[in-house]
Amino acid sequence: MASVSGEVSGTFKILVLGDSNVGKTCIVHRFCDERFYDTYISTIGIDFKQKIINLDGTPVKLQIWDTAGQERFRTLTTAYYRGAMGILIMYDVTNMDSFNHLTYWFRNVEENASPDVVKVLVGNKCDATSQRQVEASQLAKMAEQLDIAHFECSCKQNINIQEVFITLARLIQKQKEEKEKLGEADDTKEWGKDISLRKDDGTKEKCQQC
Repeated sequence: MASVSGEVSGTFKILVLGDSNVGKTCIVHRFCDERFYDTYISTIGIDFKQKIINLDGTPVKLQIWDTAGQERFRTLTTAYYRGAMGILIMYDVTNMDSFNHLTYWFRNVEENASPDVVKVLVGNKCDATSQRQVEASQLAKMAEQLDIAHFECSCKQNINIQEVFITLARLIQKQKEEKEKLGEADDTKEWGKDISLRKDDGTKEKCQQC
């Protein structure tokens, strides 16, 4: 991505949700650091990274929160919904269980996030064609039912990574502008509010074939 200059116009807080080992940390590292890791260590708790992007000519900071997918950390995860403007919900196309568990994650979002939070559905590991268990048509059908944007991506091969985050950022910006037009500017002040995080609150996950 080209270098970004100029004053940042705002910060968009984004959560990345999904089962353990679907590639949540991989997509964050691939997008923010342009790096891919071949080994896997589960995220403990929560971690975040930031990246400034050029959103149609305007510098915008994305604050991307990487959450643990393991059940024992899910109570912790819900505390970080506050101020979230966008949510990236992931599954692994080679793991049908992770696709079936999307109903849990969407219910969790409905219970904890702002009702107008922007959501994008992403199926990772699309390069692993011989291991595929979830067809692209199944993703498209679910996304159509939920009326949300959707992608298949590969963190390993760097497929659709930029597109996922740029699309999510554009949808957040559109939502923000619509709120401002409706006179809901006060609501947008809480949107994307930063939450401090000590480095010892989480460790970075690395993933295998993500």
